[in-house]
Amino acid sequence: MELKTIQTERVPVRYYEGGSGQPLVFLHGAGGLDLDLGFLDALAERFHVYAPLVPGYGDSEECGELRDMLDFTLHTWDVVERLGLRNPILAGFSMGGMIASEMAAIAPNDVSRLALIAPAGLWLDEHPIPDIFAMLPYELPGYLFYDPEAGAKIMSAGGDLSDPKFLQAFLVQNARQLGAAGKILFPIPERGLGSRLYRIKAKTMLIWGAGDKLIPPVYAQAFQRGIAGAEVVMIPRAGHVAPFEKPAEVIGALARLQ
Repeated sequence: MELKTIQTERVPVRYYEGGSGQPLVFLHGAGGLDLDLGFLDALAERFHVYAPLVPGYGDSEECGELRDMLDFTLHTWDVVERLGLRNPILAGFSMGGMIASEMAAIAPNDVSRLALIAPAGLWLDEHPIPDIFAMLPYELPGYLFYDPEAGAKIMSAGGDLSDPKFLQAFLVQNARQLGAAGKILFPIPERGLGSRLYRIKAKTMLIWGAGDKLIPPVYAQAFQRGIAGAEVVMIPRAGHVAPFEKPAEVIGALARLQ
């Protein structure tokens, strides 16, 4: 995958591009693309992948003009247009799935194939989604990974998430991007998407880790009820970060949209 830059109306956008075949736009989650890069490499073996960074993530420039869900939705459509794409497969993970859902709802005739991987965006009172912004880093692996112990080692890159000095550096590193994510996910990831899902016309694949503790699989059924004809694919022995834990299975599900 090659890291490139395009200029949109509001801000320069950094994006990864690689592979060949059908164009697929992948929208990342609140944690950024660090965990997803290996997944993108594998995905690029089947698709021509474009993976834009939300402004403020990685080495990208922040954009104060992106204030709410509509701004993020229209901004991402601007990115697709500047990439010169017409009707790519649109895939989004977690926060990115929320944005992809809104894109497909606001422009239903421009998205014919949609993959939502454990998307945020709905809220069920009986199944509240944990507040990631209130968690300390060492608490996150238990919600993100099927195997929390292995997840903690991956997230810390060998460091100790409970060590104060390491924790401080980790928090500083993530402050910018979580600030961007907070505009649409905090205090709860609910911006009225449920009332707009009926507008989605795309062939939709809902892909979920069966062991997801952050956005539990019951939300797959909630999305399925809202999107006509949506299909659910459950990935065994995977948590919230299914693209990282089970890339082959997730890509297999995505391939059904080809």
